[in-house]
Amino acid sequence: MANTITITLTDTQYKGLEYAALSPEDWATNVVTERARIANDEVVQMTVQYCLDNGIQLPTTREEIVAYAFENGVVKTAAARQAEAEAKMAALQSEAEAETTTEPTSEA
Repeated sequence: MANTITITLTDTQYKGLEYAALSPEDWATNVVTERARIANDEVVQMTVQYCLDNGIQLPTTREEIVAYAFENGVVKTAAARQAEAEAKMAALQSEAEAETTTEPTSEA
């Protein structure tokens, strides 16, 4: 399965990329595919370590390893990690606010 990402640039932004690169389209494709490769390398490394640590047989291809990692919760998307971090911060903030609104008990 292939996915398409569309980027809309102003004429000025496109002119800037024409200044910086021989082909803005090729440059953008290269940047995105290289970042995806790096991310997949990280996912593969974490998944291999997870499988070795837990005695799990590794899938046989990089694509299968990446799929396994997401399907089995070895890794999460950046959006899921961000949502979890925000929920944790909100909970901590609520706890802190509750502590500051609690009246201290006076000892007689």
